[in-house]
Amino acid sequence: MFQLNFSEQSMSELNKLDIFAQLRLVNQISHITKEQLDNPDNDIGKFQRGSQIFYRFRADDFRIYFEKQGNILFCHYILHKNTLTDFIFRVKLPVSEEQMVEQHESFWKYLDSLKRQKRTKK
Repeated sequence: MFQLNFSEQSMSELNKLDIFAQLRLVNQISHITKEQLDNPDNDIGKFQRGSQIFYRFRADDFRIYFEKQGNILFCHYILHKNTLTDFIFRVKLPVSEEQMVEQHESFWKYLDSLKRQKRTKK
């Protein structure tokens, strides 16, 4: 069993969820085994960016990007599936962490503005 550590972005996303969704997500990632990391499947992907090897874990409506650091799984990002940020990270386009967070935040602000526009039109 691996120890889990979370980046600020990951913790921020977790904190947005209700307690049961948080527990479910953490439970799913905490049950990842060494065998799964050695033999990625449909739920776990593996790719290299620079000198870092990242894993992508599909959990419900989220995509969790992490790296293995000894007996620690360090969760860099928790992203909603089918978002622009998830797509950019998944296809390995060259973006910095700062650009990714900015993209992520602005993407959700944009979606929120669309919701507000729909409400005001009714």
